[in-house]
Amino acid sequence: MSDSFFTPHHMCSFDLETTGPNPRTARIVTSSCLDIDLPESSSTGVEPHLVTHNWLADPGCDIPAEATAVHGISTEQARREGSPHAKVVKETVAHLYTAWEEGRTLIVYNASFDLTILQHWEPTFEVRGLVLDPYVVDRALDKYRKGKRTLGIVCEHYQVSLDNAHNSDADAWSAAQLATRLADVYPQLLTTPADDLMALQTEWHRERQQSLREYLERVRRDSHSVETEWPLLGPLVQH
Repeated sequence: MSDSFFTPHHMCSFDLETTGPNPRTARIVTSSCLDIDLPESSSTGVEPHLVTHNWLADPGCDIPAEATAVHGISTEQARREGSPHAKVVKETVAHLYTAWEEGRTLIVYNASFDLTILQHWEPTFEVRGLVLDPYVVDRALDKYRKGKRTLGIVCEHYQVSLDNAHNSDADAWSAAQLATRLADVYPQLLTTPADDLMALQTEWHRERQQSLREYLERVRRDSHSVETEWPLLGPLVQH
């Protein structure tokens, strides 16, 4: 990766909707990969070439009501219309590998969640190319801005549209637009070699999470769920 760079003109944006919030146990309900291309010489207003790949999975278990309330997919719909969970995992991983082989930057908002889920169900999964995580970048480069950093709130801050939130392809598209906007605001993202950009994001995330852990410990609150790894979570360690 050392000679490559992030370019908003050649991306694959990825998002999952799942059965729950724990990336080590959650199963996939929907998976979306958006391949996005835009000629570098294009003038403002030229529409990108967008190819969308969507999967609906039967997770092999009941989808909790609270998860259905977020993404709108019921157990009955997933069983009736979904592909086997293992097949969706395999095809999603294969598509990410192809995207990296094509030199695409993988855009994933809160990458350690989505990518850890893939590795949990496909233990051989590995990161083979550049990942840009707008969640990590925004928290690091605008660290003193107050408020939550959910996808919706961050999109609003950068004036990026987010329609049909918690639909995986809609979230993936908004994350891609957000990555492009971040590159406008922070042009160093375009000139930092891929290996260095990966290392920076890893360190930014570790520092931010370690600071959060120390704060929680100071105020005598539970910090065991604060994890510092990126873009894949390691074994769960009790603190």
